Amino acid sequence: MPDTAPAIIVKIADTQAELRAAQALRYDVFVRELGGDGAMVDHAQGLERDRFDAFCEHLIATDTASGQVVGVYRLLSGERAARAGGFYCETEYDLAPLRRSGRALLELGRSCLHRDHRGGAVMFRLWSALAALVAERGAEILFGVASFHGTDPAALAQPLSMLHHGYLAPPDLRVRARAPHFQRMDLLSPGALDRRRAVLETPALIKAYLRLGGFVGEGAFVDRAFNTTDVCLVLDTARMNDRQRRLYAGNRPG
Repeated sequence: MPDTAPAIIVKIADTQAELRAAQALRYDVFVRELGGDGAMVDHAQGLERDRFDAFCEHLIATDTASGQVVGVYRLLSGERAARAGGFYCETEYDLAPLRRSGRALLELGRSCLHRDHRGGAVMFRLWSALAALVAERGAEILFGVASFHGTDPAALAQPLSMLHHGYLAPPDLRVRARAPHFQRMDLLSPGALDRRRAVLETPALIKAYLRLGGFVGEGAFVDRAFNTTDVCLVLDTARMNDRQRRLYAGNRPG
C-alpha cells in the first residue's frame, strides 16, 4: 500500500534489504545519537535489532531522490504477538488491562526519523499510511513505549509529572510499569509544575500522541541498557474526536 506523493514513498518492508535499511536508521538514531544498546545490536554492521523484528511488520518511508530510508515504524498485531510470545511492551509494562478489553490491539514501536527529515512531512506521511492500515485491519487500541533520553528521573521531573497529572490513562486502559524498573511519575505536585518547561522537555512523538487523545500508563520504566526512561502510550481510536481523527489520518492542522 504505497503512498506515492512526490519524493517520499511509504510502504511495508517486504525484503531483507528494506528491513536492514530500517535497522540501520534505528542504529543511527537509537545507538549513535542516543547511546542505546541491546543484546542483538550489531555494532559491526550498524544495525539496531532485537528478537521481535522477525515477527513485526516494518513501515518504512523512503526518499525517492536518494533511495534512503528516512523514517520507520514497527508494528506488532495481536496475532503476530502470540507467535512472538507476547508484545515487546510486555517486557516493560503489565498489559493486562488491554488484554482484558478483548479489543483488537496493535503495538507501535521503534519509531524514528532521519535527522534531515525531522519536523517535516515524513512523520505525517507515516501517520497517514498507519491510519489506513489501522482502518483496513480493524485495530482498535494502539499502544507502545516512547522514550525520554537518559535515566535520571530528577532531570525528567517536569515532563513526567505533567504526563501523570494531565494524561494518566483511565482504569480500563491503565497499564503499569514493571518492577524493579518502575519509576513513579508524580515527582512534582500539580502546583509545582512549570507547564511551558514540561512541554518543551517532552519529545515530539509523545506530544503527537497526546494531541491525538493518547494517554500514558502508570509509572515510567527506566531502561538503563537503552539509556532511556520510557512511558507507555495508549490510544483508543473509539475515543478520538473529529479533529483528532483528521490529525491521525495525516492531515496537517489548519
